[in-house]
Amino acid sequence: MQPAGAYALLADYESRSLEHDPGVPEQIEAPGLWRAIGFRVGEHDFVSGIDEISEILMSPPPVTSIPSTRPWLLGVANVRGNLIAVVDLKQFLFEQRTHVTGRARVLVVKQSGGNVGLLVDELLGQRNLTDADRVDAEGEADARLARFVTENVTTGPVRLGRFSMQELTRTPEFQHAAL
Repeated sequence: MQPAGAYALLADYESRSLEHDPGVPEQIEAPGLWRAIGFRVGEHDFVSGIDEISEILMSPPPVTSIPSTRPWLLGVANVRGNLIAVVDLKQFLFEQRTHVTGRARVLVVKQSGGNVGLLVDELLGQRNLTDADRVDAEGEADARLARFVTENVTTGPVRLGRFSMQELTRTPEFQHAAL
């Protein structure tokens, strides 16, 4: 990477991090406040509770493909001695392959029987939200998301779908990746 490119990347990280005020510790632990991780899948922006995500891998790990599985199961990866299945969340939800860029991340989520890594297009950072930010998501326009997005969250002019990792990992289609 060229020095000018590295500087521009760091400047971008700084400006994006300054957009999100984490608040003081008393606010973070106050009743009615909850912490979430924001992420992008395709054109959709989501948040999931910080307690639903056990780890964030800053770059997608090398995966070993598994024959006779659905296209969205990319394979298994060795993450510090632990094997995790890696799923292309965009392909699972929208049947479109994620183009891995420098912003792609893997969200590690616990499920029965082990961990699973979810490849997402971009990490939007940590959000500190209040109950007042929640808006009912009844009538989710995209039927593919309706079972996973139960409510929306507004942060200023931005509306994010609250994505339930627990619902995702319990879905029979997600649990049965074999062809």
